[in-house]
Amino acid sequence: MNPPGLDHLLTCLRFPSVSTDSTRRADTRACAEWLLAHLRSMGLSGALHETPGHPVVLVKNKHIPGRRTVLLYGHYDVQPAEPLAEWKTPAFEPTIRDGRIYCRGATDNKGQLMAHVQGLAETLAQHADLPVNLTVLFEGEEEIGSPNLKPFLQQHREELKCDVVAISDTGMVAPGVGTFTYGLRGIACMEAKVYGPSIDLHSGIFGGAIANPVTAAARLTATLHDDEGRVMIGGFYDGVRPVQDWERKAWNELGDGDAEMLELTGSPALFGEPGYTERERRWARPTAEVNGIGGGYQGEGSKTVIGREAFVKLSFRLVPDQHPDVILERAAAHLRAHLPKGVRLEIKPGHTGMPYIMDPHSPLGSAAQRALKKVFGDKTALIREGGSIPIVQAFKDVLHADTLLLGLALPDCQAHAPNENFPIDNFIAGVRLNQALLAELA
Repeated sequence: MNPPGLDHLLTCLRFPSVSTDSTRRADTRACAEWLLAHLRSMGLSGALHETPGHPVVLVKNKHIPGRRTVLLYGHYDVQPAEPLAEWKTPAFEPTIRDGRIYCRGATDNKGQLMAHVQGLAETLAQHADLPVNLTVLFEGEEEIGSPNLKPFLQQHREELKCDVVAISDTGMVAPGVGTFTYGLRGIACMEAKVYGPSIDLHSGIFGGAIANPVTAAARLTATLHDDEGRVMIGGFYDGVRPVQDWERKAWNELGDGDAEMLELTGSPALFGEPGYTERERRWARPTAEVNGIGGGYQGEGSKTVIGREAFVKLSFRLVPDQHPDVILERAAAHLRAHLPKGVRLEIKPGHTGMPYIMDPHSPLGSAAQRALKKVFGDKTALIREGGSIPIVQAFKDVLHADTLLLGLALPDCQAHAPNENFPIDNFIAGVRLNQALLAELA
């Protein structure tokens, strides 16, 4: 027999709400409409709010003066499911195996989102109210950088006033270990295109006389790091906030991170900026990553051609106190300064998000830690995460509210990858966490 609320999660998962895919626009909206109807059926009131992209689901309980106001955030959009051939079961048909739900969005973010929804449902059914003034905000564009949410926050600033934001869209360090993420890396993306001849050329007739854009792109990309993994962009590390002593101690107590990382990734060896552990590199140091590179002939066999253009897609993960716009400017200047002769460069900036950090020992942070201990026991991990949730800093900038990031995803949940999954035990724990958190915040 399924635990309470699981069937609702399975229904939510069946919506292929891929925000980046225009052919899934109707499916994405249908998911938002289903969520709104479900929240209303629990006794909350609200509506869909249109944006230039996908709608925002916004509902509330009755706000009573004097109570703390909590904004609960989540996102109902998901990543594309491709490559479909690598899924053991259909990507949008939730399948339960060995206590886990396999489906696109199971972990990111529908499983975590619906655990909170079920926690609210059970509290409302028992008490006909919640212990706090609650605003629920679910968006449909997180996976594309939340381009319309900050303007929405600014437009509805008074309506969305709150004391704290609660989000479960991060991870746990291990099964059964309550995890409070008090920091996130920011992000800055760009694409660089290298252009050479106006058409593809015969590599025998023209090779050696014309610069090859693919070679130029490879050489240009190689200038981003030294042999040990340090980023070589001028000024890249300016202003980076150092890791604090208490953080190092807390992270070292989480076990052998090096061994865990090798087992999780299947990599033959660790690699990265010297002088830091793998956790420090992922959680508190900035990076420059090549997300894609290509050009020329990609088909089977040989085609002796000099391609007319090549590309490289880059993302930079940023830490306090770096600013995405500054990093993009410095990266662009670096690429232009190191461009090989005989080719032309075009740079297109992509989406950005600010890094975020809060004090986990503040009164609100302490309340979150107490809630985690109620559900998971005394062992609580205080971590930063390497990923980015751009809207978290927007909550701080616009609503002047800190965010409590209480994750329910395990390291092997394969978010953004084929066979994404979510443990049913974590769904059940998330229901209890919602109830404990609101009680502590009250």
